Amino acid sequence: MAHSLVVHYSSTNSSRSPVFPASRRRHPPVPLRRLRRLPLLRLPLLPPRPTPPPTTPTADNRDSKMLKRFNVGDDCPVFEGLFEFCQASAGGSIGAAVKLNREDADIAINWAGGLHHAKKCEASGFCYVNDIVLGILELLKFHKRVLYVDIDVHHGDGVEEAFYTTDRVMTVSFHKFGDFFPGTGHVKDVGHGSGKYYALNVPLNDGMDDNSFQGLFRPVIQKVMEVYQPDAVVLQCGADSLAGDRLGCFNLSVKGHADCLRFLRSFNVPLMVLGGGGYTIRNVARCWCYETAVAVGVEPENKLPYNEYYEYFGPDYTLHVAPSPAENKNTAKDLEKMRTVLLEHLSKIQHVPSVQFQERPPNTEPPEEEDEDMDQKPKLWNGEYYDSEPEDRIS
Repeated sequence: MAHSLVVHYSSTNSSRSPVFPASRRRHPPVPLRRLRRLPLLRLPLLPPRPTPPPTTPTADNRDSKMLKRFNVGDDCPVFEGLFEFCQASAGGSIGAAVKLNREDADIAINWAGGLHHAKKCEASGFCYVNDIVLGILELLKFHKRVLYVDIDVHHGDGVEEAFYTTDRVMTVSFHKFGDFFPGTGHVKDVGHGSGKYYALNVPLNDGMDDNSFQGLFRPVIQKVMEVYQPDAVVLQCGADSLAGDRLGCFNLSVKGHADCLRFLRSFNVPLMVLGGGGYTIRNVARCWCYETAVAVGVEPENKLPYNEYYEYFGPDYTLHVAPSPAENKNTAKDLEKMRTVLLEHLSKIQHVPSVQFQERPPNTEPPEEEDEDMDQKPKLWNGEYYDSEPEDRIS
């Protein structure tokens, strides 16, 4: 849905602009049309799998143990196409990192990525493979320090765990804390060993609104950029922190959510932008479409262009939706105390930590890219096998 909105917004803009070679300097704003002319990454798919032999009680028992061992089941079910799903998500983030490493782009976007709960040996929270960790590892081949920022309503526990003991990656997570999945991300969780104070957690309460979030996000990230000075930034844009999300409890508008991307973009550092959670799908599409526009420096009209999913956005058919009148349980006093604690943690880290010389892993070569008519509309999913209830019928 997000891709469809981007494509149709692009088609309403008749102006064209050449794609300039990427560099570290800031480029002037370009129309959304530019996105349709960027090369697409194609991921190699494995040949079709042979039909598995009939299962036996012994095989079923063995499979059951394997599923339990790797936490597959419940919120991480097995479904048809699971491997291809993981392949697309992880491959997209690795490919985005390769684009940044080769300086083929200043900003790389993978809305299919952002699966921040997966661990090295277990799935969690509908995250099977942590594409973020794989993308950051790829970035570290060329960049001394990488900053990871997470604005999903859930704590980015898998990414934090992966880099908890190193100063080459700094993780900053803004999330709901308390009786809420995954239950981690206390402000006192700051890293360990060489990574102490390079994990920054910002636990928040229900009803977080735009002004409160911006008043905390901007000074904290400003200080992080000054002290840590990352060579690349990865931003996880989980949309379940938006107002009206069916699982989230924050009250951010689309513009308030996108302000985080706009602020990080202003530092002119190579930026990877990823998706994440989001359970009111029409608002997820709105958010990621608008953030795509922010990434390329344009302001799209509020009125949505007609698209294949137009009925989902009724009755207003607009890009932006008003936040709810929910109570903000984050008081000014609590936020000021939180800001003080976080800045104190940042004062304890080494200014621009150095990196020792070491052998670099081999480069990842991007796959060959075929020419494609970008004016041709993408083939859209036809809804087959979709058996979920409409959103309005789900309480």
